Amino acid sequence: MKNKMFFNAILGCVFTSSLSIGACSHLPKYNISDTMIIPVREFSTAEYPEDPAGKSVQFGRYADRKLKLVKRDATHFDFVLEPLNNHTATVIVKNVDVSLMTPGEPAWVKSDKDLEIIALTDRQWNRQQVSFKRDGGHVEVVGGNGFEKDNLSFVDIAKNCLNAGLWEILLSIQENGQKALYYQGWFTFPLGHYRDIFELNTGTSYSKHWYKLEHWSDPAGTPVPLEKLRKVEQEKQIKAEFLADEPIIAYGEQVRKTRTFIAKNLVTWKDFYEEGRSIRFASFVPPGLYKVSKPWKNEYWRLSKFDKAILRDITSPASDKPLQELELVFENKKTGNVSRLFVSGINVAALPQLEVKDYPKGLYMPMGIGIPPFYQSYEDLEQNPPYKSAYFSVLLDSKNRWINHHEVAVDGVALHRDKENPNLLHLYLLSYERHSLIGHFLITIG
Repeated sequence: MKNKMFFNAILGCVFTSSLSIGACSHLPKYNISDTMIIPVREFSTAEYPEDPAGKSVQFGRYADRKLKLVKRDATHFDFVLEPLNNHTATVIVKNVDVSLMTPGEPAWVKSDKDLEIIALTDRQWNRQQVSFKRDGGHVEVVGGNGFEKDNLSFVDIAKNCLNAGLWEILLSIQENGQKALYYQGWFTFPLGHYRDIFELNTGTSYSKHWYKLEHWSDPAGTPVPLEKLRKVEQEKQIKAEFLADEPIIAYGEQVRKTRTFIAKNLVTWKDFYEEGRSIRFASFVPPGLYKVSKPWKNEYWRLSKFDKAILRDITSPASDKPLQELELVFENKKTGNVSRLFVSGINVAALPQLEVKDYPKGLYMPMGIGIPPFYQSYEDLEQNPPYKSAYFSVLLDSKNRWINHHEVAVDGVALHRDKENPNLLHLYLLSYERHSLIGHFLITIG
C-alpha cells in the first residue's frame, strides 16, 4: 500500500503544472524532523585524485562519521559531526543561522520577475564556504584520542554551487603555518528545511522556483533592468589596458587547481582568446567533486577583443553612501557582438592596496546579485548578509540581456588597487570554478 501511495504521489507531481508542484512537498525528499541523522559521504585520495584542497598529513586518519542536524528555531541549527570509532572526536558547530546560507534576494529585486530569476539562480549556483574559528563560540570538540581537541582550528560549512542541499563540512588544523584540511564530508542539507527557510528568506512559495534551485535551468537572454539595481549619477570612459602579453600568473587556489585545468602551452593572457585553442576545466559535479573526465568548455570568443572600460558613480538602494561601478566592454572579433561585464556596488577607495601576488586578498567575488564572497568567516557573514549587499556582477549583451557566464566560463573577478599607486586598479577575470585567472587588466581611475 505504501509503495502504491508513493508511486501515485510521483505521478501526481509529474503530471501537474509547476505551479502546483508545492503540493508534492509530502514526498520523501521533503520529509523532515527537528533532529535528523544525515549520512555523510567521504572520499579517499584514491577515489578523488582531482581534489585541489590543501590537505594535512593527517587526512583520512579521522574518518567515518555521520551528521546529526538539530533544529533550534526557524533558521538556527546545530551541526553535530559524530564518530563511528573511538579515536575520532565529536565536533559540534552550534547555533548556525542557515538562512544566511540559503538563497534569498534583495528587497529591490522582488518586484521584478526577471531580476528575481537571475538573483536566485546565481545565489544557488555559486559556492559559499563559511568558516568557524575554534575559539569563536560556535565550535565544540568532545572525546576522541585528544588530537582533534588539541589541534582543530577551523570548521568550514560549504554550500556547493550545485543542486539545492548539496553541502560539505570540512575540518582543518594549522600545519607548517598553513590551514590544512584533515577531514571532508559531503551531505545533503534536508530539502524540507531548505524549502521552509527559502520561503522565510524570500516571502515566495518554493513551488515557484524549485526547479531552478534543484536542477540547473539556464535563464540566458533574460532582461536585466540595471536601473532597478542602481542609479547612475555620472559616468566616464577611463584608461584601461588588457595586459595581453603578460605571462599568466597563479596564486592562492589557482595554484592548487592546476591539476583540474586542462590546456597546453598557455603562456600569456592573450592565449586564452586565440582561435582554435583547446581549453577545458574539470567540471564540478554532484555531490561536489571536480571531474577531469567531464571537461567543461568555454565561450571565450565572446571576450576575444577588449574594447573599453567605463567608470560610473552610482547610488544603490542598499547604501546611503556613493559607490562605483566598472563596466568592461568586449567584442567578438568575428561577429562584432558585444559582451559587457558589470562589477557594481563597490567602494573603489576602500579596496586594499596589494602586490599582484596577493590578489586573492582583494575583492574576490562571484557573479550574481545579492551574493556573498566565495569564502567568508561566519562573523563577517552575520555582519554583512548577502541580501543587504549593494554588490552585483553580471555579463550582459548589447541589449542588457543576461549572458550565461557559466557557459562562457567566467565565475567572477578579483580586484584591488596597486600597491604603489592608489589610482591604479588591477582587475582579474576568474575562470569557471576559479581554476585559473584568464585575464589581467590595469584600470586608471584618477
